[in-house]
Amino acid sequence: MANKLDNVMAEAMALTLEDRAQLVGRLLLSLDEPSDSEIERLWLEEAARRLKEFREGTVQGIPADEVFRRVLADLS
Repeated sequence: MANKLDNVMAEAMALTLEDRAQLVGRLLLSLDEPSDSEIERLWLEEAARRLKEFREGTVQGIPADEVFRRVLADLS
């Protein structure tokens, strides 16, 4: 692993200052990306929240036929 890291570092250091800054920014952003399990957990929480709102009557459902009609109209 260290050899691969050394190679990447050497290539990165050969970049211009601007390119290195852009690389650092992208690397830092990549650290904030949620894992697959975190994404799944967030979607499950969202689904549970939506189901609760539906059951409580605080939101109205839209029939599937209407959803598909709207989607097809938007795509046309």
